[in-house]
Amino acid sequence: MEHTRRKENLPPYKILLFDLDDTLLDFAANEADSLNRLFQLHGYAFSADVFHVYNKVNKQLWTDYENGRIGLEVVLHTRFSATMARLGIDVDGVEWEKQYRELLGNGTQQMDGALAVCQRLSGSHRLFVITNGITRTQIKRLKQSGLYDFFEAVFDSQTIGYQKPAKEFFDYVMRHIPGFQVREALIIGDSLNTDIKGGLLAGIDTCWLNHKGQPGSAEIPSTYTISHLNELYDICGSV
Repeated sequence: MEHTRRKENLPPYKILLFDLDDTLLDFAANEADSLNRLFQLHGYAFSADVFHVYNKVNKQLWTDYENGRIGLEVVLHTRFSATMARLGIDVDGVEWEKQYRELLGNGTQQMDGALAVCQRLSGSHRLFVITNGITRTQIKRLKQSGLYDFFEAVFDSQTIGYQKPAKEFFDYVMRHIPGFQVREALIIGDSLNTDIKGGLLAGIDTCWLNHKGQPGSAEIPSTYTISHLNELYDICGSV
């Protein structure tokens, strides 16, 4: 575990703000399984080449959304039609998205240690989810994974109208958590560009879950860096 120095006279963390995808739930595994099932449903093979095309289209659309160039509905309703168009096939993108959302919502794959960490820390801390995902899908996944009851609330970008790392997203979160104190809060997430940058903009301490061993960024420093969720015990303490 790596960390920058935190003032010793500050109180211990009491509020833990967890990202969801690839922090608590294994989105990569869920995505791959859901996409494979979706393409099979329509009679198409889902190969590595097809995933490459989809991934490129999807990432660009989400980037455009996060930068305010397009709306969320554009992302969701065009990513499959745009992907298949590049493969020379015309499909109903809205229908494909509806089916994909249903499949994705059934995914319960957890990140290693997620259940144990949530069980243990929920006994001594207040836990919340902060996610850029779709409201209905994320809540369904949390419930089916068995993690939902450990959290006081789920804050998602679709409901808030802003997405991480926007300061407005975190301002909303802080306003809607009773008794919130910045010095008592910690953001835990796997993304430097959304979770850690968002914490910097909001003035909240951050813990980067770097489970892939990626290089850090001098421009986006985290208060702590860990490679496994169970390292949170040393940072947060627990009963």
